[in-house]
Amino acid sequence: MIRVLIADDQTIVRQGLRMMLEQFDIIQVVGEATNGEEALKCCELWQPHLILMDIRMPGMDGVEATKRIKQVYPQTNILILTTFTDDQYIFEALQHGASGYPLKDVTPDKLVEAIQIAQEGGAIIHPQVASKMIHQMKDWQSPIQQEKDERVAMLTERELEILQYLGQGLSNQEIAEKVYITQGTVKNHISSLLQKLECRDRTQLALFAVKNHLL
Repeated sequence: MIRVLIADDQTIVRQGLRMMLEQFDIIQVVGEATNGEEALKCCELWQPHLILMDIRMPGMDGVEATKRIKQVYPQTNILILTTFTDDQYIFEALQHGASGYPLKDVTPDKLVEAIQIAQEGGAIIHPQVASKMIHQMKDWQSPIQQEKDERVAMLTERELEILQYLGQGLSNQEIAEKVYITQGTVKNHISSLLQKLECRDRTQLALFAVKNHLL
């Protein structure tokens, strides 16, 4: 059973998400929050495994809430609920430890799948939003910053391949099927990537792939 907290300032959105998720036996909605401050307090009260976090809320928004929650409750996964118009905030939220960003028009089955992937340590990066992020990051970066990180040269061909798939948001099982190796071998490669690139988790690896134009 995955314990889920819903954080959104719109009542109708929270109720809709609750009704959607409660159709699935593996999900338990433990509570709701109307902004980031309430979400932080709810983490102490209900200890959710995962938070569905709206990015734009009054008071403390989803970006700041993600930062604070991951500092205090690092094991709590956070999925940012977003639209295509929110892409300017997405990169910052991911940097603070969010596990990805399903779009608000996602189907119930896909949302639950995203929750499961996040719980398994995966990153949910919508391809169309990722493409917008890449273009936006090019605008943010100076010519020097656009050069690839020197640590890229340390990676093996297989590690580069797996890093590219991580950047696309694929799960261990999907990566294993793509490159014809076991999930255990994929995990070993990811552990090596985390160490070589000094990244905290899979989401940071995915960001590294985007920032270094590996997609």
